Amino acid sequence: MGTWDVGPFDNDAAADFSVQLDEAAAGQRAELLRAAMEQALAAGYLEVEEAQEAVAAAALVAAQRPGGEPVDPAYGPKAPIPLVGTELAELAVRVLERVGLPECELAELWADSGEEERWRERLARLRAVLMGGGC
Repeated sequence: MGTWDVGPFDNDAAADFSVQLDEAAAGQRAELLRAAMEQALAAGYLEVEEAQEAVAAAALVAAQRPGGEPVDPAYGPKAPIPLVGTELAELAVRVLERVGLPECELAELWADSGEEERWRERLARLRAVLMGGGC
């Protein structure tokens, strides 16, 4: 699956999404986050790459919230993401809930990996930050 750990940027799709964000104009970056998350929410069956991009987008939103973890400089975007509002935070919470459902290929792959608990804990930490609960 092109994944090396449970972090939101520890996979090929998120690393590619980071490059896309870096190549976009500063004013377009927040819209790219929104688009990745909305695409994931609109999918019937959520494919792994779309889910990984959406989780990366949610992690970038969470990084701006109190208690949010900084983005991994090795695989995350290098260019700054403009400040986003609560609307994207609410969207990010919905995305993190969506990727944990059975209709998501990413959830299936983590269930088969033996590392599902660690992955779900990571999603839960991001969700808590987005909801104002800190780390």
